Amino acid sequence: MPTTTIILVVVIFILLCLFFYLVPVGLWFQALVSGVHTSLIQLMFMRFRKVPPSIIVNNMINGAKAGLKLSQNELEAHYLAGGNVSNVVQALISANKANMNLDFHTATAIDLAGRDVLKAVQTSVNPKVIDTPPVAAVAMNGIQLIAKARVTVRTNIKQLVGGAGEETILARVGEGIVTAIGSAETHKMVLENPDSISKLVLAKGLDSGTAFEILSIDIADIDVGKNIGAQLQMDQANADKNIAQAKAEERRAMAVASEQEMKAKAQEARARVIEAEAEVPKAMAEAFRNGNLGIMDYYRMKNIQADTDMRESISKPAGKTANKPLDSQK
Repeated sequence: MPTTTIILVVVIFILLCLFFYLVPVGLWFQALVSGVHTSLIQLMFMRFRKVPPSIIVNNMINGAKAGLKLSQNELEAHYLAGGNVSNVVQALISANKANMNLDFHTATAIDLAGRDVLKAVQTSVNPKVIDTPPVAAVAMNGIQLIAKARVTVRTNIKQLVGGAGEETILARVGEGIVTAIGSAETHKMVLENPDSISKLVLAKGLDSGTAFEILSIDIADIDVGKNIGAQLQMDQANADKNIAQAKAEERRAMAVASEQEMKAKAQEARARVIEAEAEVPKAMAEAFRNGNLGIMDYYRMKNIQADTDMRESISKPAGKTANKPLDSQK
């Protein structure tokens, strides 16, 4: 076979592959026999718009078989916007079979918001159960209770865009459980009637502004924890004791300082007395020299002093006066 013939065959084969790639005839025929009307030119232009024709055509076929009228341009626009076309179409089919009012624009908005629209539809049809983490609360008598709840929710399609998620539901339910237990007078009342917690929490309307509707709240388990009231009283007593000890230590330190100050003043006073007594002989000598004091005056003063000392010795206790003769004998 000549070389030119081989080259011609290869070129023809390449052109045919390129043609069938750009013009998906098989996909067009599949859509035609499935009742979906589209043109080869539109399928070829999808390649240039970087939209996989298979995704658009297959989802249009699925929607048509389920009785949905889907627009090819809307599916392409949603794909180019970064949405999951297959997920949206499956969600529309499920909602249609469940008699739910879900249109294409709402489904695409939910999908572009980052939520799984198919899972939302399934949860709306088949509610799911969310287990809350252990919630600790204290009753009025100071006993701690640890409760676990199971929250049955279903998706609220209308509030799925912009609505709060499961974390908000769990936080609100936990807050409601803490409020319900905290308002009980004793922990025994809660243990006897755990359904009172469910009723109080449900009455608060915790699902407002969220993407879910709370169907029921069931208390799965309640455990008795610590005696928080007694522990707080003990802590308060220890704190009061430490404060009292600190104040007593402060008063003792002030008393010691005052005593030291009084001792210093007493020593200072004694020093002054001794200093003053030391000046007495000088004053008497000066009086003798100046003639202001005579011998008889001096003796009278000594007699008065002796009489005063005798009176002081008589007024002292017997034990101390009795020791003086013994000391003098020694």
